[in-house]
Amino acid sequence: MDYDAMDGLEDVGPRVTVRGAFRDRADFTLENIDLSFANSLRRTLLAEVPTMAIDLVEVQANTSSLADEFIAHRLGLIPLNSKNVDDVSYTRDCEFCEQYCEHCSVTLDLHARCTGDEIMKVYARDLVVSEPRPNEWVGMPVITDSLGLGSVVCKLRKDQEIRMKCIAKKGIAKEHAKWAPTSAVGFEYDPHNKLRHLDYWYEEDPAKEWPKSNNAEWEDAPQDGEPFDYSAQPHKFYFDVESIGNLEPDAVVLQGIKVLQQKLALVIQELSGDDRNGDADGFGGPRSPDGMHGGGDYGMDQGYTTPFGNTGGQTMYGGGTTPFGATPYGSHGWQ
Repeated sequence: MDYDAMDGLEDVGPRVTVRGAFRDRADFTLENIDLSFANSLRRTLLAEVPTMAIDLVEVQANTSSLADEFIAHRLGLIPLNSKNVDDVSYTRDCEFCEQYCEHCSVTLDLHARCTGDEIMKVYARDLVVSEPRPNEWVGMPVITDSLGLGSVVCKLRKDQEIRMKCIAKKGIAKEHAKWAPTSAVGFEYDPHNKLRHLDYWYEEDPAKEWPKSNNAEWEDAPQDGEPFDYSAQPHKFYFDVESIGNLEPDAVVLQGIKVLQQKLALVIQELSGDDRNGDADGFGGPRSPDGMHGGGDYGMDQGYTTPFGNTGGQTMYGGGTTPFGATPYGSHGWQ
């Protein structure tokens, strides 16, 4: 099947110019593509790059002032190293287990007890990764502060204790924000508004009330009296990708391109009628552990649990049961 080149673009292929590369940011321009492709890449970087995050929390002891659900939610938002995350299987695709194992998850243990009179803070550094795991990087808490402490999980007073088993799984931010690889993706084109895609509201002078961004320095300003080109199309796009630390910013971009290629390949496969290499539900791209297709029961344990097991109702974060069965909030899980 033949496909024509993008309309209005020279046959020179996409061009990338890296304007700045930092530990947590990548600033670059992307040229010779159309707006739809650039926006698809932006959306993919935000929501469809797979990462690792704590998905299940088994509560063995918690005498702190915070509820089990509260701590489980905070643990889920701690960034985990996701380098070479392709080595980790999605839980629903794992051939070795029904709930979790070393091929599709990483286990982290958290045990802290305050024995002094001063208030004790529990940090992300207190999460201990258990072996084995898919590779030597995935699952390690991301710690970027100068003291090497990481995020605060909770505070304990004398004789208070928390002991939890955390299961990190592979997923994407489209299902839950804890799997997000980026905190923000800056995206702009046509900084001088030559194409008039924006209609600025102003009181007196739009040039003063709407200052140009730094990207305007990379393009020529319009001349006074310059005729409007009705056939002009945007062809240069400015990206500023900010990582939260679980993946390096260049790895986020490369993974985003890979995911986009997989999705486009699936479209071509469907259009050509070729069913080879397709999975059972016809979805070949990234997904969260529950599959995002209504098949959310990838194991008996779908959130945080108590030592009494999941015999009662479940919160939107998973298990949340008491030894007496269902909580007053209902006995049905998240649909």
